[in-house]
Amino acid sequence: MENAALFLKNQMNNTSMFSKKNLDAIKNLMSVEFYKKNTNIYWEGDRSNKLFYVVEGRVKLFKSAYDGKDLVLHYYIPDDLFGEISCLGSDEYSFTANAATDCKIGVINEQDIENLIPGNAGLAFEFMKWVGLTNQYTQIKMRDLLFYGKNGALASTLIRMVHGYGKKQSDGIHYTLDLTNTDLAQLIGSTRETVNRMLQTWKKDGAIGYHHGYIVIKDMDYLKKICHCEDRCPMNICRL
Repeated sequence: MENAALFLKNQMNNTSMFSKKNLDAIKNLMSVEFYKKNTNIYWEGDRSNKLFYVVEGRVKLFKSAYDGKDLVLHYYIPDDLFGEISCLGSDEYSFTANAATDCKIGVINEQDIENLIPGNAGLAFEFMKWVGLTNQYTQIKMRDLLFYGKNGALASTLIRMVHGYGKKQSDGIHYTLDLTNTDLAQLIGSTRETVNRMLQTWKKDGAIGYHHGYIVIKDMDYLKKICHCEDRCPMNICRL
């Protein structure tokens, strides 16, 4: 499994269910906007009346807790579609979307989507599949946190990073994405100190190492045992 998905170019986007014709029709509705790094694209609770398409950059979707901690649900990459609109079941955005890098984003108004769908059963069905896929992302994230704890959630996160941002080298699997331990903590709803402790334990066990300060995966089976990974998730689901 690992050899099939160890390079960034092989990461699947979340629009693969759309036909080229329908995806082009969606893109034709877009107006392109630019967002600087760390700028919020929309806030949780805002009226959900737009969809967004990543042209360039990386977007993170997160939810803030009452104690001020952020739980990052997903990272979106070029050719990903994200957002919520009422005609697809949501009146308000459930999460906050933030530009993790400088981003070029296509913005699509809800009314334009509503005008496009009638008379195109294929597009309506593809949107249903897209909504189902985005729900699966969240469900699997919650499964890892609830059933396998912080250790399982962190192990799962590192495996997902391998599938989208990993490159196999002689000393192990290196990441082409630089995430700090604080970033990793936000992905599992924990603290940087807790992540530090878990990583140090795994380093002592020989499961991971470091190269110029960045994590190198040396034993994937070790991580898979922690999060009970059975290699059954499709690659477009097993992603960051």
